Amino acid sequence: MSFLKFSHAIILTLASTLPLISHAALDKNEREIVKQVDKNIPQALKEIEQAVNINSGSLNIEGVKKVGALTSEQLKAIGFKVEWLDGSAFNRAGHVLATFESKNPDAIKILMIGHLDTVFAKHDDFTTYKQLDADTASGPGVADMKGGNTIIITALKSLQALNLLENVSIKVILTGDEESSGRPLSLSKQAIVDAAMWADVALGFENGDNNIKTAMAARRGYTGWTLNVSAAAAHSSQIFSDNVGYGAIYEASRILNSFREQLATQPNLTFNPGLIVGGTNADYDSANSSATAFGKSNVIAQTVHIAGDLRALSPKQFENAKRSMQLIASNSLNGSKAELIFEDGYPPMALTDGNKKLLALYSDASHDLGFNKVVAANPRNAGAADISFAASHVNMALDGLGLMGSGAHTKNETADLTSLDKNIKKTALLIYRLGQL
Repeated sequence: MSFLKFSHAIILTLASTLPLISHAALDKNEREIVKQVDKNIPQALKEIEQAVNINSGSLNIEGVKKVGALTSEQLKAIGFKVEWLDGSAFNRAGHVLATFESKNPDAIKILMIGHLDTVFAKHDDFTTYKQLDADTASGPGVADMKGGNTIIITALKSLQALNLLENVSIKVILTGDEESSGRPLSLSKQAIVDAAMWADVALGFENGDNNIKTAMAARRGYTGWTLNVSAAAAHSSQIFSDNVGYGAIYEASRILNSFREQLATQPNLTFNPGLIVGGTNADYDSANSSATAFGKSNVIAQTVHIAGDLRALSPKQFENAKRSMQLIASNSLNGSKAELIFEDGYPPMALTDGNKKLLALYSDASHDLGFNKVVAANPRNAGAADISFAASHVNMALDGLGLMGSGAHTKNETADLTSLDKNIKKTALLIYRLGQL
């Protein structure tokens, strides 16, 4: 029977097989997988260091391409067909797409997702890998997510060395714009969507909430928003008068506080104003996330710009929040006017039965290897990720399978190297077992 897409019947069949796998001793092939991963760990550590030492901030086109070339060679070496998908149409470097096609027509199809880019700019002074102690390393993107890319490649390398990929077909996509998505999203995320429509299962190798005892069975979606407020400029002595009104800054403050009062208690919903600029003249440069302003204390502010984000766990929660925020913004104070604009964003990754089944398989692999059970992470504890563009196209999705660490997106970013061999082994075992279903 083909695995073109799991039907609900197959999901139920899969559920019935779980007790046969749970707590079982490792079979001969699985014991060989463990040994092979152990052999590959020294090289995996070298490959993480090599990737981290290439600056690949999202806007550093040359650097992202260099990391892409490095991972492409690693994937080609284990028999994958590798393509570079140029990103000039969406103003980014591009993506790596690597494919392994099984000769078995019934092979399960698995999509594995990582990313090449980091948040660190080309001329940042946080540029190199550093071993802090036997179990910890620091460096730009060491956990988010060059370590995760290495987990993908090393797990596949270990299975390939044992000829254990015959029952799976694999696509690996390593995007070049996860940290700063190219626009429009319809172009920059198309490769993920296309691969997901091919796949049965999607696995994401972000570091999730950096807890090895959890994985992301659900993720909140993300969208950006901009609030533009205008008002009449006048002498400050006239503020609150019927002729002049309240000015742009009071109106912006009213809107933000109303967002907080009306929406902040909803579970899994957050909205953050990350930048605000206002005065007689105020200019917001969205491309560079910067702003300038001029104003005086005795002049009523004429202009305010605010940039923020909105995160929700379901499409319905997104739409309800947007509707409430628009209503708040439209109820303007005297003398002012507000415009609230939402961008295209990341869709939510819902907590589906399929995701729960995949989490159970991953947890059983961890337990059978002698590690901890794995439970679903709180979606509030991690940001948006590329897997959200795949999740609705497959019947099973799971993220947060990468290298654990702390301080992501800061110069304090570190990786917990004790999680490297564990998560490679868990990934390799999961892929092998999916191929046996």
